[in-house]
Amino acid sequence: MRIGFDNEKYIELQAERIRERIDQFGGKLYLEFGGKLFDDYHASRVLPGFEPDSKIRMLKQLVDDVEIIIVINANHIENNKVRGDLGITYDDDVLRLMDIFRSMGFLVGSVVITHYTNQPAADAFRRRLDALGVKSCLHYPIAGYPYDIEHIVSDEGYGKNDYIETSRPLVVVTAPGPGSGKMATCLSQLYHEHKRGTEAGYAKYETFPVWNLPLKHPVNIAYEAATVDLDDANIIDPFHLEAYDQRTVNYNRDVEIFPVLKTILDKISGSCPYQSPTDMGVNMAGMAITDDEAVRDAAKMEIVRRYFQAAVKAKCTGDGSDMVSKLEMLMSQAEVNQSYSPARSAALLKEETTGMPAGAMVLPDGTVITGKTSTLLGAASTVLMNALKTLAGIEDVDVISDAVIEPICHLKTAHLHSKNPRLHSDETLLALSVSSAENPLAEKLLQHIDDLRGCDAFFSVIISATDEHLYKTLGINVCCEPKYEQHRYYHK
Repeated sequence: MRIGFDNEKYIELQAERIRERIDQFGGKLYLEFGGKLFDDYHASRVLPGFEPDSKIRMLKQLVDDVEIIIVINANHIENNKVRGDLGITYDDDVLRLMDIFRSMGFLVGSVVITHYTNQPAADAFRRRLDALGVKSCLHYPIAGYPYDIEHIVSDEGYGKNDYIETSRPLVVVTAPGPGSGKMATCLSQLYHEHKRGTEAGYAKYETFPVWNLPLKHPVNIAYEAATVDLDDANIIDPFHLEAYDQRTVNYNRDVEIFPVLKTILDKISGSCPYQSPTDMGVNMAGMAITDDEAVRDAAKMEIVRRYFQAAVKAKCTGDGSDMVSKLEMLMSQAEVNQSYSPARSAALLKEETTGMPAGAMVLPDGTVITGKTSTLLGAASTVLMNALKTLAGIEDVDVISDAVIEPICHLKTAHLHSKNPRLHSDETLLALSVSSAENPLAEKLLQHIDDLRGCDAFFSVIISATDEHLYKTLGINVCCEPKYEQHRYYHK
């Protein structure tokens, strides 16, 4: 919980760096925005002090100069690709992003559908955009991409793509997820701008890996852990090392594509302003770290979380054992193991001594509280209640009476046909809210719900999706031992 990152300094430095890059290119910059523009919870976990909305807050300082383009791959629309963290399709997320950006005062200029080859679902989405009054453009696959530079940088390559009309100095190009075509969209625009005699440049904004931290710094290892499914890796940027004799960290895909990108930029404008992938970036996150030890501890914890997420997924689906092995290797590089969080040891000990599924949570002051499955409450509910009682300074008393809980349990089994009578954590909070009308202790507990944000919880068994969702909604980081509570084959 120790703060290790100066969020306000980061916002100030980042905005200044982007302004400098706009000026470098004569007043027009296409900025490829990797990762999440807001709700960047990975960054807030590994850089304690980083606010999830920091990047959008930074852009707010430039709001009058910013125009946003949202890019979506037509194949992702056709295949109904879903954002795993939100559970919605990429095309729906485009609309969600537009609503959020507009509510914050940003101009969303248009939506670009890339890799378009007359996919029926893409056509339907474009009609949907038209009905909503949203301008859309089409970009097409280019034969020989990315190595046939002569064809790519021609009227039959980038020239076939729709030109996106923009009106502001900073054009932020973002997308619902990876593989959408953000870089190609930026380069296509540079081609069209050059043909029109407009000066413009390209830069990339990726928070991770942090270029000026060591290759094996836990923050950078945590990024590899977060993207283990992509089978990519952080490496030393060899181009930057050769050009400047300085060791910086970059992602292998960016390093591999850099010679091609440099040649394309040379072809478009006559010269490439960059000597390395690191040069292309504008990220200033590393400059705002104030406590390296705190950041290291937070990143190590994130690596362990990623391990347990992968282990649980492998247990539930039968797939992903290779990712579990890779995460074990990354834990070894970061010099941590599965028991890095004291919550795990406490939860497993509680289960061993009681014979019941159990959990534990590390509170903001480092106190570890535990809870187990009871007759009326599941382990997630018990841990949640015990954590709130501890934060409220209330002794171990029943804040929610059985008279409130039992009718809910009866409703679940007798009328809703649930086999589990115990209250999930969301049901427990509702019961606590009802109790607060007459019980001041319940009201006192509710006042401490926001104090749980950022806490780490661990359970000795895989908890229900309902409980996991509630914990995540409260901002609690959840890990589970990769085993089921009961030996059966169907666990929905």
